[in-house]
Amino acid sequence: MLTKRIIPCLDMTAGKVVKGIQFINFKNAGDPVVLANKYDTEGADELVFLDITATVENRNILIDVVEKTARQVTIPFSVGGGIRAAADMRLLLKSGADKVSINTGAFKNPKLISNCANAFGNQCVVLSMDVRKTGSQKWNVFINGGNIDTGVSALVWAKQAVIQGAGEILLTSIDNDGTKTGFDVDLTRIISSRVSVPVIASGGAGKLTDFVDILIRGKADAALAASVFHFGEFTIAKVKNYLKKNGIPIRI
Repeated sequence: MLTKRIIPCLDMTAGKVVKGIQFINFKNAGDPVVLANKYDTEGADELVFLDITATVENRNILIDVVEKTARQVTIPFSVGGGIRAAADMRLLLKSGADKVSINTGAFKNPKLISNCANAFGNQCVVLSMDVRKTGSQKWNVFINGGNIDTGVSALVWAKQAVIQGAGEILLTSIDNDGTKTGFDVDLTRIISSRVSVPVIASGGAGKLTDFVDILIRGKADAALAASVFHFGEFTIAKVKNYLKKNGIPIRI
């Protein structure tokens, strides 16, 4: 079994890290540069930085914050928000990002994925998917900050995106986001079992057992969390030590 990853997520708007529940009711969680440095020091495997209002506000990502954050970390750093063209990805990579996450822009123009993959390599291209359950064993892709139901199956879109060149999938359950009721294991298992690239599970971490469930039963390659780390419920080390005790290969 390959080593699993634990990834803190920095959702940002107006230059501050925020955290909400099901993509609403956001509250301030701190400064992105300070948090990035903290998680790097604590032993996070990667960081994900998402400018969550860039697309809705029809603006570019805040490059200065990306540059300042990138200077503070030595671990892989993924950035997303408002990416509409390969030139946007180029700018983020030049600003210090190791990977770039694309969401709404990729759904509206799937060639964006192949353009970015051809220019920079599949390993740099992360497909970010915001997903809601719409029926029994049925999940749809939502875009524009989770506000618009595309009517497209999450599995169909994931498979199409991988064909286009996505090298990794960041899979967020809107239903579970911020609820601390656990990851959507069924959703993650279905996607992970049907695509050939790593899947990062996001949305719902609340207990240490949730991380075990998503990595084992959900077949995720990595678990992403925000609330439990930002507000001091768990440290990276506590989660990793728990996973190791439960037989999950993890970098300590």
